[in-house]
Amino acid sequence: MTTKKSNLVNVGRITTVFGVKGWVKIHSHTEPRENILQYQPWWLKTRHGVKAVEIDGGKLHGQGIVAHIKGVDDRDQAREYCQLDIAVERDQLPALESDEFYWHELEGLTVISEFGDSDCVLGKVTKLIETGANDVLVVKGDSDSLDQKERLIPYVPEQFIKSIDLENGEIRVDWDPEF
Repeated sequence: MTTKKSNLVNVGRITTVFGVKGWVKIHSHTEPRENILQYQPWWLKTRHGVKAVEIDGGKLHGQGIVAHIKGVDDRDQAREYCQLDIAVERDQLPALESDEFYWHELEGLTVISEFGDSDCVLGKVTKLIETGANDVLVVKGDSDSLDQKERLIPYVPEQFIKSIDLENGEIRVDWDPEF
């Protein structure tokens, strides 16, 4: 098994088998969701490290995506790949506009509240959640923050998100620290 760890970004997850010929169902984090099929290879995150696989078929199926892993031709083989995260090389992702960010770029940034008279550190972004209405930052307090609370801050630029500075690792928000 190959052990490649550099520059990988999660783009989805294999959830379960589909049919009897080695196909699997995919939960995609890409937008639009079928873009996950454009990336090669997929790096599957296993408990033994990462493993490169090639996808030789894929399509939209209902509200989801199904794909076929090259060389996996029956249901039992496909089952071994279920519940594995799918990653791709970061440099395969398309460039974004200056005011757009990938989720992986926001994870780990320090969140600073500008609410009230003085700035205070709320914690670090641990993950983002897609809710339908808008994305939500999950911010967990640490030893450098106001407290140890976990906060959910809507990712709404200009309303709650005031600025994002990737160079300095900060997100400035208009958010009451009491929430």
